[in-house]
Amino acid sequence: MQNNSTKIALALSRVSARFEDDKMREVPVLKEISFSIPTGGFASIIGPSGAGKSTLMRVVLGLMKIESGTIVRNFSKPAMVFQNYALFPWLSALDNVAFGLRMSGVPKKEREKIAREKLKEVGLEHLEKHYPAALSGGQRQRVGLARALAISPDLLIMDEPFSNLDTITAEALKKDLLKIWRAYGMTILMINHLIPDAIELSDQIIIMGARPGSVREIISIDLPRPRDTRSERFFKEVDYLTGVIREVS
Repeated sequence: MQNNSTKIALALSRVSARFEDDKMREVPVLKEISFSIPTGGFASIIGPSGAGKSTLMRVVLGLMKIESGTIVRNFSKPAMVFQNYALFPWLSALDNVAFGLRMSGVPKKEREKIAREKLKEVGLEHLEKHYPAALSGGQRQRVGLARALAISPDLLIMDEPFSNLDTITAEALKKDLLKIWRAYGMTILMINHLIPDAIELSDQIIIMGARPGSVREIISIDLPRPRDTRSERFFKEVDYLTGVIREVS
């Protein structure tokens, strides 16, 4: 996918944030975070546990106040796909996908039409009446993705979407995700602790260190798409990134 580098979807400049611990002490969690993502780009954030990756997502979405710095948000419809699926167990797959539209006041007939279209996009049109308990992990994640797509987002945030999936299921979902990304032309920001996945999917990888969370390095990935995950160039990227992560862990 070609990105228009003259347009920026998200830009953070020296963003810092704190939170209160259980003893009411101010604890720095993010320190002078700076990066930008072009419109239509695919960026991954990786780093050790405690690097503040999930906190950074809340900051990007405006769900957590910042202590200092600036954030430019050139997007209007953000959506999120969660690691633990976050589906409502009492709703069918169709109603889960339609939930955001329902909250926005979209009439029932229209929201169900959109929900069916999105379930078809993720290959689950035959499971619209199933409840989450009857779905596999991969199917639940696809329902979560369809729910995010239902609002036609221009920014999609994904929190470790493959971590609870087996290898074969994850490979299929990654392939479909890339197709959807190209079709929608949206910007994707993904938290991903799996280095090969980050390299396979991303245009750029933002590496964070911990205590407090800070950007240690930003790596551009210019391997041709579709990416050959068995190529020498791919393995070189994996080796380099693995070394960087070890240094910051």
